[in-house]
Amino acid sequence: MTVQDWFEKRKEAQIQRRALEAKAAVVENPDLWTKCVHCEAQLLKSDIEDNMYVCPICDYHFRINARTRIKQLFDEGSFEEMFSEIKPTDPLEFVDTEPYVSRLEKAHQKTGLDDAVITGIGTIDGHKTAVAVMDFDFMGGSMGSVVGEKVTSIIEKAIEQRLPVITVTSSGGARMQESALSLMQMAKTACACSRLDEAGLLYINLLTEPTFGGVTASFGTLGDIIIAEQGARIGFAGRRVIEQTIRKKLPSDFQTAEYLLKYGQVDIVSSRKDLKKTLANVLSMHE
Repeated sequence: MTVQDWFEKRKEAQIQRRALEAKAAVVENPDLWTKCVHCEAQLLKSDIEDNMYVCPICDYHFRINARTRIKQLFDEGSFEEMFSEIKPTDPLEFVDTEPYVSRLEKAHQKTGLDDAVITGIGTIDGHKTAVAVMDFDFMGGSMGSVVGEKVTSIIEKAIEQRLPVITVTSSGGARMQESALSLMQMAKTACACSRLDEAGLLYINLLTEPTFGGVTASFGTLGDIIIAEQGARIGFAGRRVIEQTIRKKLPSDFQTAEYLLKYGQVDIVSSRKDLKKTLANVLSMHE
């Protein structure tokens, strides 16, 4: 792309943004509209939904929940949820600013989920695969005992049925309300990944915005193929913590999918509209 092409593209995006903002100014119902957190354009919620929750102006990828992700990736009607009977408890009777059981109930009311992951089996362009999809809306996608158990269980089911496995991560890390029980899930899921490898089955990681902490340090980055969604932030510790520790300013694109691709920490960066095709291609090559 030449410099002139870049300016023309930028000018076109600005024109589209102004047109949408002018349209938004006369709309009486604000529930129909939302603002892009990246370019601040006023957008119709229906337009964003039709565009797979990607900003049509700046291509920013909005966070999406687990059920939306499953709908986008899997063939219609093919996904069968498994291990939904596994539910969280409060063995430590943990209380911080409020009881852990209260936080779980609020997260359930917000998402309709019992914990931060949905597991099951479905097809992607006809390729049958086992999957674990995390949901950041449930307590920041934190990994507690249920997440660890369900991820391990779906991997064991995949070994039993000789299926490839895809984990779709979106997490802030381990769940502090479960203390050491949460940290134990890192070893548990890593061991399950090792058994999958010994069985000679394909394991794909799909890293989405954001993937951090204990999930990144365990099953989230142990795949044979690591795919990151465009613009996703991926790391262990957060940017601010690292800067305070090393007392240096980090690059503006630090911990983004594109930054990790440049340094060989992920294999593919894909836009959301191409993710299903990308996964199908990888699955077909390993059948």
